[in-house]
Amino acid sequence: MINRIVKMEFDPGKVADFRALFTRQQQQIRNFPGCLHLELWEHGASGNTYFTFSQWESEAALENYRQSPLFRETWAATKPLFNAKPAAWTVTQAVSL
Repeated sequence: MINRIVKMEFDPGKVADFRALFTRQQQQIRNFPGCLHLELWEHGASGNTYFTFSQWESEAALENYRQSPLFRETWAATKPLFNAKPAAWTVTQAVSL
């Protein structure tokens, strides 16, 4: 299993557009083969910075999603809303609590 974190900063006037897009797409992403979990986190102090946290069965499952029409459609609609370049990390748990 892998964990994926994506940081996205939006034009403040386009945050509502992003939230609506995420609401429309989230169930399809959650139901994509290999997706185990998906959350949207907000950095409240900024008002325009969001993070997605997702868990995938494997790197291959994530890559299959990234090559899918669902990802291409979602990303094409999301990209024009950014005011900074997004950043993504694939991370693993270092310490178990």
